Amino acid sequence: MSDLFEAAGLAPSAPRPLAERLRPTRLEEVVGQAHLLGAEGPIGRMAAARRLASMILWGPPGVGKTTIARLLARAAGYEFQQLSAVFSGVADLKKAFEAARTRRAAGQATLLFVDEIHRFNRAQQDGFLPYVEAGDVTLVGATTENPSFELNGALLSRCQVFVLRRLDEAALEQLLARAETAEGRPLPLTPEARSALIAMADGDGRYVLTLAESLFAFAPPEPLDPAGLAAMLQRRAPAYDKDREEHYNLISALHKSIRGSDPDAALYWLARMLAGGEEPLYIARRLVRAAIEDIGEADPQSLLIALAAKDAYDFLGSPEGEIALAQTVVHLATAPKSNATYAAFKAAQRSARETGSLMPPAHIRNAATRLMRDLGYGQGYQYDPDTDTGFSGQNYFPDGMARRTFYAPRGEGAEAAIRERLDRWSALRREAGQA
Repeated sequence: MSDLFEAAGLAPSAPRPLAERLRPTRLEEVVGQAHLLGAEGPIGRMAAARRLASMILWGPPGVGKTTIARLLARAAGYEFQQLSAVFSGVADLKKAFEAARTRRAAGQATLLFVDEIHRFNRAQQDGFLPYVEAGDVTLVGATTENPSFELNGALLSRCQVFVLRRLDEAALEQLLARAETAEGRPLPLTPEARSALIAMADGDGRYVLTLAESLFAFAPPEPLDPAGLAAMLQRRAPAYDKDREEHYNLISALHKSIRGSDPDAALYWLARMLAGGEEPLYIARRLVRAAIEDIGEADPQSLLIALAAKDAYDFLGSPEGEIALAQTVVHLATAPKSNATYAAFKAAQRSARETGSLMPPAHIRNAATRLMRDLGYGQGYQYDPDTDTGFSGQNYFPDGMARRTFYAPRGEGAEAAIRERLDRWSALRREAGQA
């Protein structure tokens, strides 16, 4: 909107970011928040009646909190006044309240929008109360933090809390379509890369438009695939300076000998490193890593033994403490191997990046406050130990996300019993209709 740039001292013709040029001019144009802004939504009904109540807009970045406040003031005929809790102090608040009081005396209502309202301390939040109660201002606060924890109870009791949703794929796709219309050309992306771009945005509309603007400016000769998109938009990690190549070669040889279940070769490389003056605690750290990555649940005691070796060396020092390292090397090399937990976590990390910030289902959210209970947090949760089988079969993945299997025990060592339990629970979950 040009008024934002004029307020900053910029002419309407000055270059503006794509996200600013595409800022909605009507509430109906805001994407992803129909549950609040639609004709039957609470904010939509307020705008239609041109009578606003003080409210807190709670949601992640880039979902339209500032835009909604501005358009709500316009739709209801209120004067819009904006403050940021990051940059404003007591003097700014007093000035805003006095201006609002003057307008009210002239018959003009004021919507006071406070961005990052949770950053005001408790005393500053209390300062809003008399002006909200007197009707001098209609307060609209925006926050990314849980209002139950960050805002005074007295202030919350005078405001309605509305939860804004992170933008889903359809909403982000709608924003990209608007960007393409504004630019008069399609984004230079393959369909797969377009999906990857939406995943990168993680529900943030402003960010997806910023990424789109970078792509329009780059204008590659051919559409980018996901790898090309990542290379363009993500900074590469700096190369690691391996100034001690032999150091890394020997620790790699030790680790791979353990992984390959060769205790003799592993002991040789341990001796080589200690003879070369390697720091024993550096070796101990690698042994802990091997226990986690290569053995895992096949022999859970391996992690405890590796940590105990570190403590033993700390207690005894050299040379006696080195025997504890040697004992651990032998144990790890002869233990059953499984990287199922390691692989499962990597797969879970990939899934977490793909799905972004999806909320847990309501029945397993923490209902620590009345507001959270009113929003349905914790409702319908089953306490597994109280069920007949000790297993409820409830869904613990985010709403809208299909169940995925990350951990697949290989049946080595202790994982054989784990796999048997998982198979039994899977059968119970299918019976409960949660498979």
